[in-house]
Amino acid sequence: MKGGVSFPNASPISQLLPLPNCHLSNSTGCTPKRRPPLRAELELRVCVNRTCRRQGSLQTLETLSGIAPPDVTVKSCGCLGRCGAGPNLVSLPAAVIVGHCGTAARAAEVMMSFVAGDAQGSLAALALRKRAEDELEKDNFSEAELLLSQVRSSTRLAMGNSAGALEDAKEALTLAPKYSEAYICQGDAFLGLDRFDDAEKSYSMSLELDPSIRRSKSFRARISKLQEKLSAASTLRYSI
Repeated sequence: MKGGVSFPNASPISQLLPLPNCHLSNSTGCTPKRRPPLRAELELRVCVNRTCRRQGSLQTLETLSGIAPPDVTVKSCGCLGRCGAGPNLVSLPAAVIVGHCGTAARAAEVMMSFVAGDAQGSLAALALRKRAEDELEKDNFSEAELLLSQVRSSTRLAMGNSAGALEDAKEALTLAPKYSEAYICQGDAFLGLDRFDDAEKSYSMSLELDPSIRRSKSFRARISKLQEKLSAASTLRYSI
């Protein structure tokens, strides 16, 4: 795209772009030794150019701004040159480009990939709650209720209450039988209850409804966890 930056062979989710090495010279022409860098604060810049804006980048910007920890700055930016994979954002200083970030759940997933593990559950719930509040302001009560059911399910699962999480996931599916995120919540709850076949069916249904989640790091992690538990259960069964 004219005015943008081209990223050949880019991954549909993200691509690591190393920043060029800076060789600063002093007045004598010698290159000074560089001290080990301190831990840089993370900055996320969300493209709000025309194509990404149409794909929901303003919502992404708002969600990320609302759930960002104190050491994470969120700003808008111009075109990142990957309009076909938008909405796009870039994390600095590492220069990691992330695409397909057009929902609150995806925004939370992106933020979780950059923060400490103990904050991840809270970020996911915050993102969903914020989205629910936005829907309430628009008088979209059914959508708000659906999102709040998902919040409860995620929260209960994080607290170890898999049975309660399953109830909330089923409530969300009653409200919206074709909501892929609710099937993911249901699969997570089944996995917590060691109901592996049911978990697999729920994840498969979510993938059928939204094939794009196949590229999601968190979805792949769920499938890997399920496969590990199935393998362990099979080994235990044959050892008895």
